[in-house]
Amino acid sequence: MPELPEVETTVRGLAAVLDGARLTAVTPRRADMRYPIPADLRQRMTGATVTGLGRRAKYGLIDTDRGDTMIFHLGMSGRWRIDPEALDKHDHLLLETESGHQLALNDPRRFGSVDLVTTDALDDFPAFAKMGPEPLSDEFDGAHLAAAFAGRMRPVKALLLDQHVVAGLGNIYVCEALNIARISPNRKGAFIGRQRINALVDAIKAVLEKAIADGGSTLRDYARPDGELGYFSTQWRAYGREGEPCPCGRPGVTIRRIVQSGRSTFYCPHCQR
Repeated sequence: MPELPEVETTVRGLAAVLDGARLTAVTPRRADMRYPIPADLRQRMTGATVTGLGRRAKYGLIDTDRGDTMIFHLGMSGRWRIDPEALDKHDHLLLETESGHQLALNDPRRFGSVDLVTTDALDDFPAFAKMGPEPLSDEFDGAHLAAAFAGRMRPVKALLLDQHVVAGLGNIYVCEALNIARISPNRKGAFIGRQRINALVDAIKAVLEKAIADGGSTLRDYARPDGELGYFSTQWRAYGREGEPCPCGRPGVTIRRIVQSGRSTFYCPHCQR
């Protein structure tokens, strides 16, 4: 599944051709993806001008001058294609601009989604209503995370994947941040001191910023809108590296894989305590 850095790089790629553009055609090519595509999407978006693009957690946002925001989620295999040479059977939504660009939302598994809400009601969108702060925002700091962990007996990895605690973190980057901060994924939130929490916040921000700068991960079939794959996966410290040495350099110690809540967790048994 595309994680936060992949969605961020997707939004930035879309902005290059969509920001300020007038939409001359908006064409759903099927009635649904994971959920029904809004029946009035074509009417409300066609002729509108895009006034900005953004991201909330793993959702992309496209604002228009009509006071609407289109919300898209890439699901497990979704991506946007810019000016494809030919349309694909999995191109489920087409946007065409006055300047001649065509954008296709491609999703072979159809686990993604498209919604349309009024911009002033964006915070009330069900998926956003109870989300925690964005991990790259000033609101996400040691004080916030310490309060969220206080008295919590769940493993720290599960807490970081809880969208009520922090919005948009996924399995890959939580594994990476915990390795950088040298915190065991099994450690209970209540038993992590403030100094280590501060280090964890710094690690989360650093790994996300690095991933965004590097263009996102090459996990499965993710691609940036221009079709160029990201390459951050070649720099993973722990994720997917079972049996390989940890960057901590401890002789004879290798990355282990365990399963937590049905998801693979990769960590170093020596440096992550």
